[in-house]
Amino acid sequence: MRLFLAIAVSTGIFSGIWASFSLTFELITFVGFFAWSSFFAAGGKSKGLKMTLVTNFSGVIWGYLMMKMTTLFSSFSGDNLGMGIAVALGAAGMCLQSRWKWLGFIPGAFIGCSTFFATGFNFSGSISGLIFGALFGYISERGVSYLTNWKREKLS
Repeated sequence: MRLFLAIAVSTGIFSGIWASFSLTFELITFVGFFAWSSFFAAGGKSKGLKMTLVTNFSGVIWGYLMMKMTTLFSSFSGDNLGMGIAVALGAAGMCLQSRWKWLGFIPGAFIGCSTFFATGFNFSGSISGLIFGALFGYISERGVSYLTNWKREKLS
C-alpha cells in the first residue's frame, strides 16, 4: 500500500478507536489528539514516544506551577499581572529545561501545559489523555509500517 494511503487508513482507524475508547472510559478526547500530534512532531518511533511522554508530563507540571504562582503573585499585583508573571516564568522554565536532552522537545512541554489549561486544570485528566494519546500515536505509526509492508510480504 502506498504510504499516503497507509497513513490515512491507519490514522482513520485508530482515531475512531481512540474516540470511542476515550468516551467509553471518560477520558478527554482532545487531549489524546494533542499528545498524538506531539508524538509525530517529536519524530515518532520509540524515541518520539519517550520524548512526548516526558515533555508532555513536564508541561502539565509547569502548568500546575503556573497556576500556583498566579495565586501567589495575584495577591500583591492583581490577577492579570499575577498571571502574566507566572506564565512568563513558566514559559521560560519550559524553554530552559530543554538543556537536558530528555527534556529537549520544547513543543512537547508547551502542549502538556496547554492541555492542563484547556482541561480547566484537570491534572489526572491531562496526564491520562496524554499518555493514551502518545500510545495511540505510536500504535498508528506501527499500523502504517504494517500496511506499507503488507503487500510486499504477501507477494514474497
